[in-house]
Amino acid sequence: MTKRIMILATNGFEQSELMKPKANLEDAGFETTVVSLEKGEIKGWKDKDWGDSVTVDKTVNEVSDCSDYDALLLPGGQMNPDILRMNERAIAIVREFDMAGKPIAAICHAPWLLAEADIVKGKTVTAWPSIRTDLKNAGANVVDHEAAVDGNLITSRNPDDIPAFSKALIEMLGESVDKRELEAA
Repeated sequence: MTKRIMILATNGFEQSELMKPKANLEDAGFETTVVSLEKGEIKGWKDKDWGDSVTVDKTVNEVSDCSDYDALLLPGGQMNPDILRMNERAIAIVREFDMAGKPIAAICHAPWLLAEADIVKGKTVTAWPSIRTDLKNAGANVVDHEAAVDGNLITSRNPDDIPAFSKALIEMLGESVDKRELEAA
């Protein structure tokens, strides 16, 4: 049976941090589902302006539980996780994946959602430099690595880390992949 990955994002997601891991997961044979706050499309942020749009498959309110999914992918971008962390259902989804011990992969600013969900205490994580203090204040051990893996959590710093980030998630899902074959930013 094909493993299913939920991608939780909203407007302002970092274009490469959603598109490239999504492509890498699909190339590895996984099914992806984009979940957002509203139906329709969400728009990415690329460089210093709006980027491409992505079709939303489901809203957070249409996700009754996370048992249909094998992992959660949280793309970064400054706006995206800041908006999502204000939504109770979005944070509940992050907690549900964590309580089920399922992989949660968060890149760049997305570990804000892990802090908001109160699941980083005692965990080793990495993130974009400007939110590292927030993670430390939430009780995390913050490192500066391209991919930090601790239990079911996978975190990375920025778009340059996408190959290592994707590789860590794909391997946590039980598949093997050569990092050189993965799409980069």
